[in-house]
Amino acid sequence: MRLEAKDIVKDTDPSVRQKSEKVQLPLSDEDRELALALVEYVKRSQDPEISEKEGLRPAVGIAAVQVGVHKRILGIVIPYEEDEDEVFCLVNPRIVSHSVQDSYLKGGEGCLSVEEVHEGYVPRHARIKVRAYDVLQDQEIELRASGYAAIVLQHEMDHFEGVLFYDRINQENPWQEIEDAEVIE
Repeated sequence: MRLEAKDIVKDTDPSVRQKSEKVQLPLSDEDRELALALVEYVKRSQDPEISEKEGLRPAVGIAAVQVGVHKRILGIVIPYEEDEDEVFCLVNPRIVSHSVQDSYLKGGEGCLSVEEVHEGYVPRHARIKVRAYDVLQDQEIELRASGYAAIVLQHEMDHFEGVLFYDRINQENPWQEIEDAEVIE
């Protein structure tokens, strides 16, 4: 399975607001193929040559609902300059604990499904603990994430509930500082 730019469901489509279903384990071949295709799409989108050739918007994450499949599956690739990329290929991820402190990206967030610009801070938990089935390790895992990785994980998991990043922006004052929050550059 190979996902293309045309497969991305936009926020103008009401289906992007539908809740995603929990995935049956053990994983079916079809669900495993989709999970790996999500990660592969993100990797391709981050390669400037491939993304230009295929018309892909650069991304760090994607949820299955964004390609029209209402299942709790996500793929994330966080590139690091010095270190190896951080790759998540998760099924049924859920936050089991989180920090009291919030965080947000200094420049706001974006989304493959959202073409219109929505400016403002998006409050997220600064640190989270997640339980999920990891497709790459083929086992249940528990992971801790903070900073940018925590924000990306929460963004993608929001898709499972039909929530888009701009739903979390303060509509009256989008750039209002969030008290005691960690600002991620």
